[in-house]
Amino acid sequence: MSISFTVGPHRIRFAGRTDIGLVRAHNEDSLLVPSEMAMTVVSDGMGGHAAGDVASRITVETLDEFYRATAKSSPPSWPIRLPMLDVERARMATGIKLANAKIFETASADSAKKGMGCTVVAAFFSQGRFYVGHVGDSRVYRIREQRIQMITEDHSLENDFMRMREMTAEEMGDFPQKNVVVRALGLAEQVAVDVIIDEYRTGDLFLLCSDGLSGMLTDPEMLEIIMSKESLDSGCSQLIRAANDNGGNDNITAALVRIERP
Repeated sequence: MSISFTVGPHRIRFAGRTDIGLVRAHNEDSLLVPSEMAMTVVSDGMGGHAAGDVASRITVETLDEFYRATAKSSPPSWPIRLPMLDVERARMATGIKLANAKIFETASADSAKKGMGCTVVAAFFSQGRFYVGHVGDSRVYRIREQRIQMITEDHSLENDFMRMREMTAEEMGDFPQKNVVVRALGLAEQVAVDVIIDEYRTGDLFLLCSDGLSGMLTDPEMLEIIMSKESLDSGCSQLIRAANDNGGNDNITAALVRIERP
């Protein structure tokens, strides 16, 4: 079931679903569908038997707890004033860095978890702006006026290679290290976090997903599915069904967010 929150002059609705896919033995993805505030998180665990599911769960739980704790101490905003961009940027980066520290400490203390890590995308919505925190190759898309735009940039070997030289669609499809990430949580004591801030509008839709979805469906295919469903829950279910129909080679997680009138 979707859940919504009144945030300033908007109502923001959330839904999400995660699925094991058709190939993996267990689901290493973790998902936060919010219960108290307008934030959602998708984290894709890495490490297989090295407890990637533990890393992704730590990330989701840490961000949820951190935002709840810091919300209690935050000064009131709308309609008194807009939140300070630098404060909210630091809040997002700090929450993700805290998750990184917890994963690294947990792995260092338990040899069975050595090498575990995860990607993360988190989106917080407040008073007309969204704040996206990002590490790895999970993605955030914005759908506006029936056009889809990826607003994160993959921290992957493939993307780094594309920066160095122009690649054809065939070369991109055949790239041998397509799923190798160059930045993730838990692999070192420190991590660089990308934080993206922009304004949202009534009617905007946001998709947060693991690469088990974006690797199975093209952007136009995802757009067509999302636009065909009025219900966010149905949209998430259909996205996962389509990814499984295309092979389901990885765990699949999709979260949808819609900006509505109150």
